[in-house]
Amino acid sequence: MPKISLDMPNELLSDIKQHVGDEKKFISVADAIRSACRKLLDQLDSIDMRHGRIGGDDDGYKK
Repeated sequence: MPKISLDMPNELLSDIKQHVGDEKKFISVADAIRSACRKLLDQLDSIDMRHGRIGGDDDGYKK
């Protein structure tokens, strides 16, 4: 799996860390960020479909 690096405001990282750990939703900060990215991409795909930008056989997207 490729690794990436990014800059993130401390406030955002602190908010994410509140949901990470034993008995919480995510096992790591990386897991939380991956999940957030997947959810965002699903939402963007949904918006694109509603606006007719994707959905055909030749739209260039893989599902």
